[in-house]
Amino acid sequence: MTHAAFLKHYMDLADSSPIPIILYNVPANTGLDLPLETVVSLAEHENIIGIKESGGNVVRIGYIAHKTKHLDFQVIAGSAGFMVASYSVGAVGVVAALANVMGDKVCELHDLITENKECMDLQHSLIAPNTAVTATFGPAGLKFVCDNVGLYGGPCRSPMQPLTLEQKKKLASIMAEVGVTCSTELDFV
Repeated sequence: MTHAAFLKHYMDLADSSPIPIILYNVPANTGLDLPLETVVSLAEHENIIGIKESGGNVVRIGYIAHKTKHLDFQVIAGSAGFMVASYSVGAVGVVAALANVMGDKVCELHDLITENKECMDLQHSLIAPNTAVTATFGPAGLKFVCDNVGLYGGPCRSPMQPLTLEQKKKLASIMAEVGVTCSTELDFV
């Protein structure tokens, strides 16, 4: 299954449905994980209002919440087992099997989690820079930011390549969003 195939399928469904739809990602049952780029693209559709994310990958949940925060789209945890972690990175609710037999406890947990909004806001703001210095730009990106904040990042060791000027600009832009100033003029990376 490709991004294009998923996109067409869900767009056709959303276009023809008389009621809003929620995507459901449950890789343990389907053997497929909806690609992140597909979820983010589908979130733009006015008739797709959210996703029940049951894979348990909290970084993925945070990424989806972060990339769709400007939309009328909600991320819902698919299990009480990762409810706290999911809420901390942007999920707004849970659809949990456990709620069928322990609904009072699941609701109590929901109330306790949502009382600490500042913590969740901070966690959410750290997702983009964290992704930038790990998955997106890797060690070269982390070295670049270290050099910019007064720490020693130093040069990249072979076979790792230093960031290009365009990569430095992109990373500097991401870091600026959280108040970290980076100069693209540094020579180390």
